[in-house]
Parts: sequence; C-alpha cells; structure tokens
Amino acid sequence: MRPEILFPLFKPVTTLPGVGPRVGSVIEKLCGGGRLLDLLFHLPTGIVDRRYAPKVAEAEAGRVATLTVTVGPHAKPHNRRQPYKVQVSDDSGFLTLVFFHARDDYLAKILPEGETRIVSGVIERYGDNLQITHPDHIVPVAERDQILKAEPVYPMTAGLSPKTFGRAVLAAIEATPELPDWLDPAVTAREGWPAWRPAIEA
Repeated sequence: MRPEILFPLFKPVTTLPGVGPRVGSVIEKLCGGGRLLDLLFHLPTGIVDRRYAPKVAEAEAGRVATLTVTVGPHAKPHNRRQPYKVQVSDDSGFLTLVFFHARDDYLAKILPEGETRIVSGVIERYGDNLQITHPDHIVPVAERDQILKAEPVYPMTAGLSPKTFGRAVLAAIEATPELPDWLDPAVTAREGWPAWRPAIEA
C-alpha cells in the first residue's frame, strides 16, 4: 500500500491551478503521464539567463536582457503584414517592442502608455535602433519576481506554451511534500547529493 505522505505526488495535474482538462491532457502526452510526479520528472534541457539588466542605451544586441522601462506610444499597423510597435524607454534611451499578428486590445492592456513595465527578451539591432520582437515576459514592477533570473527551458509540444507549463511546474513543486531521505546519509554526503525536496526545486 502506498504511504500517505506520497499521495500528493500521485494527484492528477488537473488539480493544479490553471490546469484544466485540455491543458492536462497535453501535459500528460508530453510527460508520459498525468500525475504531478510525471510533471516533476519532465526535466529541463537548458536555462535562459535573465540576470542581464542594463540600461536601454547599454543593451547589447544578441543578448537576453531584462529591462525596466516606461511605456510610450503605440504604433498600430496599417495592414496585417506590418508589425505592431510599442516604444519604451528609460532615462538612457529608447527601444521598440515589435509584435506580429498581435491583438490591439491585449497589447493596450499589458502595455498601458505611461506605466512602468519589466520586459525581458532578446535584444536585436534594426538599423540604428534597438528592439525586442515578441518579448518573452512583460510584467508590472510589482510582479518582477515572476521573471526567473535563471529560467528552465523544457521540451515542449504543440498546444502548450512554455509560460503555462512553467507555472504548472512551479505549482507542482509547491505541492511536493517534504520526504525523509531513503538513501544512506554517508552515501549522500560522499557524493554531494541533495535531499529530495532541494533536488526537485533545483
């Protein structure tokens, strides 16, 4: 019989906040099972380092940067083939956020003119101007902690965004119980292995 302390690990992923039946079925397909344990064992294949946080004028093209900026004017496209552009700035200079096939109302909501936002993505140079095309993250200053300084990159599948999957993983880690270590303490000390919960969190 399964020990009660392990019950949370065998709950369906649909018990996690924001994971309904549709997302749950995609996660089950991706992870080879629909339990929290399956989700936790779907390991990342890399890391995106978001610690680089320069002033706009000092941002280097080709690097992932996390910028604190003030939202400026929106330039809506005249046709669907043109991008939607939003100018942002700090006290050092300007940068353009570029979106293709974007919804005007959505961008107006997440990028209200005059407000401060944290934006993270790959810096590009277009002529003499700096830009970020489809930023990975746009959040208010109060939600800065939502942008992880070291963001795991997971193998993905169609029908599931990295942001949705990442939130599910964090929720699964939060639901993970503290388990007593079943390995010999001498072995873990010799090998430098972490305990169960720190290993999952890492």
